[in-house]
Amino acid sequence: MIFQPRANQLFWQVLIGAVLVLGLLGTAAFCALRPEFTRVGYAPEQPVPFSHELHAGQLGMSCIYCHTNVEQSPHATVPNTQTCMNCHQTIKPTSPLLSPVRESFEKGIPVEWERVHRLPDYVFFNHAQHVNRGVGCVSCHGQVNEMKVVIHEKPLSMSWCLSCHRHADTNLRPPAEATNMSWKPPQDGPKDLGKQLKQQLNVNPPQSCQGCHR
Repeated sequence: MIFQPRANQLFWQVLIGAVLVLGLLGTAAFCALRPEFTRVGYAPEQPVPFSHELHAGQLGMSCIYCHTNVEQSPHATVPNTQTCMNCHQTIKPTSPLLSPVRESFEKGIPVEWERVHRLPDYVFFNHAQHVNRGVGCVSCHGQVNEMKVVIHEKPLSMSWCLSCHRHADTNLRPPAEATNMSWKPPQDGPKDLGKQLKQQLNVNPPQSCQGCHR
């Protein structure tokens, strides 16, 4: 007798186990690599062609004028229509490009902006915690003040985030300059400014799983 009586049962157990393992690996790979989480270069078309280069760059508007509560909230809020109309009730009030904004304001229906930056649902990121510790907007979003169309510039991957957590001093600046896209370390300042800020602000980024996966 070549095969034992249990061989058939063992074969099916191995086959089902292999399928389950491959399925789990495939699901994990899909969740880690699907485009919405690794979309460097992604620049969706918005319902209104808003230029950050003009507003944040040429006009010098602060990030927190539109993205309010970023210093207190875990989330960087998308500006509501009232924020836009604070200016555009008098500036280009009849521009055809701004008709969706005017319609939104009149009807009380939010403009359906396309989200550019996105983290997986299983990742916790607190904007206020980073901004108040001197991590500049530019560190994660790039030079938005130079973008006519906002581009998903940084990978925002786990390894990318951990690299910053392990070398936090290289990305620190005075918290008051967190939203200043043009800030550079002063040439006549201390060479170890980042290290000084890390100590002064008690910056000790977590590197364990529970730090970001809660």
